[in-house]
This record gives sequence, C-alpha cells and structure tokens, in this order.
Amino acid sequence: MISKMKNEPEWMLEKRLKGLQLFQSTPVPTWGPDLKELDFDKIVFFVDPNTTETDNWENVPDEIKKTFDRLGIPEAEKKALAGVGAQYDSSVVYHNIEKSLKEKGVIFENMDVAVQKYPDLIKRYFMTSCVPVNDHKFIMLHAAVWSGGTFIYVPKDVKVELPLQAYFRMNAQKGGQFEHTLIILDEGAELHYIEGCSSPRYQQNSLHAGCVEIFVKEGATMRYSSIENWSKNVYNLNTKRALVDKDATMIWVSGNMGSKTTMLYPCSILRGEGARSDSLGIAFAGAGQYQDVGAKAIHVAPHTKSTIHSKSISKNGGIASYRGLVKIMPQAKGCTTSVICDGLLLDEKSVSNTIPELKISNNDVDAAHEAKVGKISEEAIFYLQSRGISEEAAIQMIVSGFIDPIIRELPLEYAVELNKLIEMEIEGM
Repeated sequence: MISKMKNEPEWMLEKRLKGLQLFQSTPVPTWGPDLKELDFDKIVFFVDPNTTETDNWENVPDEIKKTFDRLGIPEAEKKALAGVGAQYDSSVVYHNIEKSLKEKGVIFENMDVAVQKYPDLIKRYFMTSCVPVNDHKFIMLHAAVWSGGTFIYVPKDVKVELPLQAYFRMNAQKGGQFEHTLIILDEGAELHYIEGCSSPRYQQNSLHAGCVEIFVKEGATMRYSSIENWSKNVYNLNTKRALVDKDATMIWVSGNMGSKTTMLYPCSILRGEGARSDSLGIAFAGAGQYQDVGAKAIHVAPHTKSTIHSKSISKNGGIASYRGLVKIMPQAKGCTTSVICDGLLLDEKSVSNTIPELKISNNDVDAAHEAKVGKISEEAIFYLQSRGISEEAAIQMIVSGFIDPIIRELPLEYAVELNKLIEMEIEGM
C-alpha cells in the first residue's frame, strides 16, 4: 500500500517486501532492554498528516505549523541554518534550502521525493552497503514501512558553511515513525547536519525505528548532531551508520533525553586509510526509562583513529547503560582508539551500567578504555550552599559541569536547549 501510494519504482517495492519477509521470520532481540511490552500489532506503521510538502512556511497547515512554531523551527531557519526539513508523523510537510547551495549542486530533499528525482543514485546507495536490509529485526521492519526522511548530496570540495536541519515530530497515538536519512559527501566536502526529534505523551506505546546511512568520501568531513526528546511512551530503536573513506572524518554528537526505552549505537566503519571517527554522547534516564546507548567504531583500514566519549545521568530509578564496540581488524595496523564512559547517579535507586567490547586482532594498536561511575559529592553541594546557592541550583551546576564536554560540541541554540531539558528533568530533587 505504501509503495503504491508513493508510486515507487519496482526495485523499492521488492526491497520493502524482502524487509517484511525477513521481519516476520526474525525474533525480537533479547540481549538488551526488555522489549516484551512492544506489541507490533498495536502500532500504526503509516500515519498520513493529509498535507502536501511545501517550501513556503505559510502554506503549512495551521495545526502543524503551530507545533513547529512552538519548537522554534522557522526562527532557527532564519537565524542559523542553510536549510530545513520538517516531518510530521509519516510525511515531510516542509523542505527548503538556500538558493546559493542549490547553485553549487547541493541536494537537500525529502527522501520520498529523492526516490522519484534521483532513482539511479538512490538505488545505488539505499540500504545496500551501509545498512543492508537484513541487518537486524528493526531494520527489516524499517525497510518494509519506511516513509519520509532526508536525502543530502554535497558535491566534491563543496563546504556547506551553515548547518542543514531536519526535525521529526511523531504526533499520532500508537504511531510509528520510520524516516530514512541518506547523506552522501563527495571527496573533500564538508557538512554539519542537525536532527531533532520529539513527540507528545500518550498512554499507549509508540515506536520510532529510523535509519541513517552516511557515506563520507575521501577527505570529506561530516558532523551529525542529534537531540532526541521522545516522550516516555516511545520505544526508540534507531540505527545510524557511516562508511568513512580515506582521510575522511565522521563526528557523531548525540543527546538522548526522552523515550521509554532507547537502543542506539551510532557506528563508523573506517574503511579508508587515515579515516577518523569521533563519537560524543549524553543520555538522561529518569523514572521508568532505560537508555541503552553507546557507539561503535570498526577499524578496517590501517592508520585509522576513533574516540568515543559517553556520559550518562540517572535519576529516580532510571537505567542508563553504555554499550559499545571497537573492532580492529587484522590488516588495520597502526590504529588508535580511546573509549571513555562516565556515569552520574543522582540517587540511591538509579542504575548506571558500562558494557564495552574491544575486539583487537593485531598487535600494532594503541587502545585505551576508561570507565567511571559516581554520585554527586555531598561536600560539593555543601560548599555551593555555603556560598548562598540553593541545593537544587547546586545540583544543576554540578550536572552542567559534568555534561559540558558534550554540550560545547553543539551549536549554541541546541546547547542551550539540551541544558534546559536536563535542568527540567532534575528540578525538584
């Protein structure tokens, strides 16, 4: 039905049918958080907001426009962005890019539109070598029912100076959102892409199972910043992966605030000599939340480098787990990797776990791993209170200092937003 409604080519329908067949025959994974309450029969896999895409904000329906106005999307576009896409449930409702970038050959399209306009390019890259259809159960489902998302192509040596942004809003009750993001940076290109996600709170569970595929060609630099603030009834089972070529750089910056359960591990496959990956992430787990997040770096080529820096905060019985993988192949000589995991517990009943895995298959490697979990020092709170600062404000100051290395990597507007979200979460302690 989805494929027919979108008038997709035959190869895309075949990919959807293959994904559905694999999904139906593959069991739900049991190695992470408990997913028993996720009932696929109760999820609405496609929710049409009943509007057409536009590049004029005034043409967006009022009800949808009010939602994005409250989130500050049009204002952000005016001040600090080179292009914006906005998706409401299963469809993109707004998409726009600066004229100067179009003239340089930059493509920034709704993924559904890109399938129609650039079929050969999409067929070559869409769920083939980066995230194949048979990768895992939720990717199989994604392949079957994906809708919307973003396609970006940046030509050789073009540097996009201002960020491009997409914002995904899941508004329907019991809804599922399965947007697909495909980004291709040609040789020597540079791009910063920002992704924001949110949803209102309902009693029934919802599901987000998006997919991000990034191709970073020789000498290119890609920065992917993401702030996900799903409501606490959402299962956030997202997949993000990049293929990084010779002397190219991939930077992941992630903030995970909401959801009932998150399983998210951005991955860089360093397949070109001299490739580099940096992953920085912050996760907050409150009452009833399980944040199972981390990062992966696969060193395929020699003289590649990866850093992973993960921070988590747990409060009111929340569970925050770092789950990561660094794999260095036998031929990947002269590689360097560093993994740092820091957990902060705000009370006695919360949990912080560290589950790192380093698989190193040669001896010419420089590898380091460090993990720390601790509570807020009573002495630090007492010192700040002796300076006339309230206990709540003192805790907020300590938490702000703890997350500062991640926050400073975000653009100013988003750093302020993430700080504000965390302040709201720890209010009333």
